[in-house]
Amino acid sequence: MADSATVDRLLDRVYEYRKDLLKLCHRVGGLHIGGDLSCAEVMITLFQYALHVRPEDPNWEDRDRFVLSKGHCSAALYLSMAQRGYFDKQELFDTYKNGYETRFGNHPCKAALPCLDSSSGSLGHGLPIAVGMAAAARIDGKSHRVYCVMGDGEISEGSVWEAALAAAGFRLGNVVAVVDRNRMGLDGFTEEIMPLDPVEDKWRSFGWRVVTVDGHDLKQLVDAIDALPPAEDPTPTVIVANTVKGKGVSFMENNPIYHHIAIDEEQLRQALAEVDAAYRRQKGGRTA
Repeated sequence: MADSATVDRLLDRVYEYRKDLLKLCHRVGGLHIGGDLSCAEVMITLFQYALHVRPEDPNWEDRDRFVLSKGHCSAALYLSMAQRGYFDKQELFDTYKNGYETRFGNHPCKAALPCLDSSSGSLGHGLPIAVGMAAAARIDGKSHRVYCVMGDGEISEGSVWEAALAAAGFRLGNVVAVVDRNRMGLDGFTEEIMPLDPVEDKWRSFGWRVVTVDGHDLKQLVDAIDALPPAEDPTPTVIVANTVKGKGVSFMENNPIYHHIAIDEEQLRQALAEVDAAYRRQKGGRTA
């Protein structure tokens, strides 16, 4: 079970993440800000708690692997990795999206940033990559896990379900998928574009162990990680994280406009003030 010290530590990291994300969005002229905000707690829990990695030795053979299937949310990945110590955050702020020479583009590119486990961005392909990595680990007799964060819109892709069948069929309990269930795609709500519910039943029918959490509740996320079976278990796990697109900023929440957009100085000030106020309420509630 998640202890209060762990949750407090992660809460501080999420607060830092959200502030940096908003500042980066303003600085570079736009990010996939809605989805970056919805997966904040998921990304921080994975990089600050779940993943067994060595940032100083990113090619360590026995590390856990991570694939960001919703690769358009690259800023979420870069900020999470910077917090974990893979590279300096200032380089990210200085060079994000500045042409082809940058290590930090709109989608993660392993050729440019070798500490990544995979390039990504073509939706529906992240889970197949993760399943391939997990199968290779089985063949090599390794016990690390492979984590894959997916957007819920992309699970309407057939390639996702082919990978889900393969993971269960090959008994790959070393795969952990996390679905960022913010119920929105690029230009609208998933249940209006391609209905997904009951999403948990779909995964169960494909032979997966399903855990449903509030994706903004750090305690629930930590408990879900702690409850994972051993990597040698035959059943893959999917964590369905119910989230809000644009979480933490009132004018962005559940607003399709904020899939990818720039924010001006006044919007930045308002957003930072709201994030700061929410953090103070959460910290006060935890110390009362």
